[in-house]
Amino acid sequence: MNVFQVLALAFMLLFYGCYGLKMLNQRNHGIKTDHMGEGKVGLPRGIEISLKVVTILVPIAELISIAMNTSLLPTWMRWVGVCIGAFGVAVFILAVITMRDSWRAGVSKEEKTELVTSGIFQISRNPAFLGFDMLYVGILLMFFNIPLCILSLLGGLLFHLQIVNVEEDFLLQEFGEEYVQYKKSVCRYLGKRFSRSAS
Repeated sequence: MNVFQVLALAFMLLFYGCYGLKMLNQRNHGIKTDHMGEGKVGLPRGIEISLKVVTILVPIAELISIAMNTSLLPTWMRWVGVCIGAFGVAVFILAVITMRDSWRAGVSKEEKTELVTSGIFQISRNPAFLGFDMLYVGILLMFFNIPLCILSLLGGLLFHLQIVNVEEDFLLQEFGEEYVQYKKSVCRYLGKRFSRSAS
């Protein structure tokens, strides 16, 4: 096993371990974490169900790619992937910790949560999604192959559609002007906003 395999497996263990432990901890406190596709119809339901399937397929493809240990990219690009992947894991863990009991997979209109704007959410409205994207890109660069590329890009696209077509609409309905003002000050993925436009 080489250094890229060891690092990629460590990233996946930390990332998905954090995800699993958070779900288990919330379950022990009577909180249901996974709401993907539940209580929704039309496009939002289609996006969440598709996202749920892809977020199962991508780690499988990642593990197969790690086991094969081949890459169509030069070594320096693989090291770029290591840096991006490590950053993605850190961002995701910070997001999960900062959200405390407001963290959910998918949106739920039945369970009331608070709008989290502190910590890492001061520079990203969607750090958990950003963490997913960066882990996907990082491992893709470390073990580049066409099937993994297609699945990773599809995952990134579905995350974006989830944010734009499901999450943002839900947050606007739940928090109204508070969320509008938050959108005006913090970018969707990364950065503070200094203009009054929101996207």
